[in-house]
Amino acid sequence: MNKQKLPLFLVCLFFIVQSGFSVPLTSLVSTSHAELLRESGDFITETHQRNPAPVLLPMNTELRQAFTNVRNGLNPNIMIETLYLYRKPANSHTDPGSWNNTQKTGLYNQLLALSTLTGLEYYSPSREEMRTFFEYSQVVDGPDTKYPLPDPVFTVPPAELTIYARQVDLTFGDNIYKYDYINTRDCIFFIQENLDTLSISLVPVIRRGNLRSIMAVFDCGDSLLIYTVIMARTLSVPGMGDRINNSFSNRAEALLKWFSGRAEIVFTAE
Repeated sequence: MNKQKLPLFLVCLFFIVQSGFSVPLTSLVSTSHAELLRESGDFITETHQRNPAPVLLPMNTELRQAFTNVRNGLNPNIMIETLYLYRKPANSHTDPGSWNNTQKTGLYNQLLALSTLTGLEYYSPSREEMRTFFEYSQVVDGPDTKYPLPDPVFTVPPAELTIYARQVDLTFGDNIYKYDYINTRDCIFFIQENLDTLSISLVPVIRRGNLRSIMAVFDCGDSLLIYTVIMARTLSVPGMGDRINNSFSNRAEALLKWFSGRAEIVFTAE
């Protein structure tokens, strides 16, 4: 990595989190949600509009504080939450109360692997076929210069990190996003923010900074709990409401499938 570009590329930080803890699933989500996740093996999704309040947000202090800060600052008019339980291979189960550092570091680096979003597909119900979601995704040195950089890799993940990415998707086009990563004892998560106005067919629908996405990962011993939430304050554009909602739902599901695939790489390598 070009060290001269490093200050523009990342900001990190004050201390290093060197150990992690697994958390029982039932201490993160309600008993009913835990049972549904384990029995169905599918996503749980909740869509909220107008004064949205979370119903799937895991019980974790750092994540909840970050969520509250984003929601209070954004005042969204749409929110889509999704929970998913990724089951680890049997040989990758961790002891209660201990998140294997090798696993945690590997998962953290996979969350940073934004270039692997290129070519990601999702199922379009309206077209009844798979469509490309991200045509291009690349880490860049900053929102102005946009010089492409390789995905960062850490042997010891920092407590906090900020990177930028240029991403082209079929709904909102070519834009720059900021990703803030947080690494705590029990959780790793990022907050994505749009640094450009997002448009659909040249019609502005979301102003700069008015789209935030959070993806959080918890170790539950025999599984990973993955939570995503997309919050946005959208412009009132006649005829665009359903298209925006569908785009967010597709985005959430695609991100979960993407990270599940990246997690598989971590556990296969053990």
